[in-house]
Amino acid sequence: MFRVDAYEPIGTLKPVDDDIWIVDGPVIGMKWLWIELPFPTRMTIVRLADGGLWVHSPVALSGGLKAELAELGPVRYIVAPNKIHYWWAGEWQIAYPDAIALAAPRVAEKAHGITFDRELTSEPEDVWAGEIDQVLVPGRFMTEAVFFHRSSSTLILADLIENFEMKKVGGGIARMLYRLAGVAAPHGSMPRDLRATFAGHEAEVKEAVETMISWEPVRIILAHGQCYEENAVDELRRAFRWAGVC
Repeated sequence: MFRVDAYEPIGTLKPVDDDIWIVDGPVIGMKWLWIELPFPTRMTIVRLADGGLWVHSPVALSGGLKAELAELGPVRYIVAPNKIHYWWAGEWQIAYPDAIALAAPRVAEKAHGITFDRELTSEPEDVWAGEIDQVLVPGRFMTEAVFFHRSSSTLILADLIENFEMKKVGGGIARMLYRLAGVAAPHGSMPRDLRATFAGHEAEVKEAVETMISWEPVRIILAHGQCYEENAVDELRRAFRWAGVC
């Protein structure tokens, strides 16, 4: 009924800056209110100083992507940043059994059949401290772990901001729904239904976003929709005005 075009080509590395790449994945269906809307997917890969690969919100793993990764380095860390972004983590664990799987709080309660080695906190793991910063953003429905790749000044989000380009959305009704949800580019934000689950946690959200701002990011990688290649701090202030960020 509804259509959103994927960010072709999918399943292949796309460089962002030195030692950081995105991989656009397939379009999946996600429930919004009483209907299912299509969402393009995206993962982020960082090559750490020791050569190991850090994988954020993994998408479907193809043979071609696996071959590309083999040329970059060994997959050492698989990160599920919230309880929605774990879908393909199990597939990656099977493909890379020596990798350490980490998840935000409460992911394990949803990701049945997937075992994670550790739960993420607001303190970076020792193995990537100094290269990737992180902070937790807590809510009633879920907590999201947000990351900042220092050397490229890149902030990495999952669902805290979604930014759908209307030119990729098929049909007037679908475009209307994405606008109602508050996720239409270039003024993307947290979907309004998800935002409602952070009611009562505005102070914690504000504190976390102010931490993100203090990192002085240049760009923001998003899991759904168009990324922000510049003016990252201004976009954070705009998108989280509802939480008191100014």
